[in-house]
Amino acid sequence: MKTMPDLESLDLKPHAHRLAFGDPEFMLRREARGIRLQLELLKPDLMQSEAGIEHTVVVFGSARFVSLEVAQSILAHAKTQGDVVLQAQAALAVRNASYYEAARAFASLVSQGCAGLPACDRLTICTGGGPGIMEAANRGAQEAGTPSVALNIELPHEQEPNPYVTEGLSFKFHYFAIRKMHFMMRAKALVAFPGGFGTLDELFEILTLVQTRKSKRVPVLLYGTAYWKKVVNFEALVEEGTISATDLDWFHFVDDPAQAWAQIKTFHGL
Repeated sequence: MKTMPDLESLDLKPHAHRLAFGDPEFMLRREARGIRLQLELLKPDLMQSEAGIEHTVVVFGSARFVSLEVAQSILAHAKTQGDVVLQAQAALAVRNASYYEAARAFASLVSQGCAGLPACDRLTICTGGGPGIMEAANRGAQEAGTPSVALNIELPHEQEPNPYVTEGLSFKFHYFAIRKMHFMMRAKALVAFPGGFGTLDELFEILTLVQTRKSKRVPVLLYGTAYWKKVVNFEALVEEGTISATDLDWFHFVDDPAQAWAQIKTFHGL
C-alpha cells in the first residue's frame, strides 16, 4: 500500500530563481499552509461558479457498498467456492446494494426534476467522488443526462474519482476541513445514507453547524430509518440532557428515494 507523504515533513529545497507561485517546493513548505488552504477554497468555488453550479444536493454514505448487479455476482462466485464466511459477506453486500440502488434512483429523480429549471434554481448532485454511495449518486445524475460534482479527498489508499463524475467538476482536496466547507457552501439539502466513520463525521458536523446557526437550515435527511436508529440513539441524547428535544427537528428519516425528493421539493417550493 502506498502511503501519502506528509507534505510538511518532506525535504523540500525551493529554487531561488523561480517565481514564488511557480515554485512547487516552496508552495509545499509548512509556512505556506495558509496559502494552500486559500487555494483549496478558491479553486473549486471559481470553477463551479463558472460552470453555473450554484445549488447542490449533497449525497454521502458508505464507500463500501456496490451495485446490485455486482453484489449478486459476488454472491454467485461465493456459492461456487463453498465458503460459508464468503457467502455471508456476499449476502451482506446484496442487502447493502439496496442503498446503492436507492442513492442512484434518488440522484436521478433530483436531476430529472431540475433539468428544466433555470440555473439560479437548479439543484446539482454533489458527492465525495469516491466509490459506493458516492458512485451511485454520480451515476444516477449521469444516467439522467445531467452534470454532477465530486469533492474528492487525497487518501493513503489513493481514492480515485468514480467514472460517473462530470469531467471538469471533479475536485481533489488535501484538507478535510476545506472539503467539508465546500460541501456546505452550495448545499440546499443533504442526504446521509448508511455509512461508517466518514459518514458520521460529515453528518454530525452538518448537524452542529445547523444547530449553532453557523449554516442556514436545509433539509438533512437520514436514509434508512432502521440503520440510523440502530447506530445512533438520538433520543438518548435528549434523555441525558445533552441536546434539546427540538434539536431532533433538524433532521428527518426517509426510506424511499421519492419520499426524500418530495421533502426537498416541499422545503424549497419546487
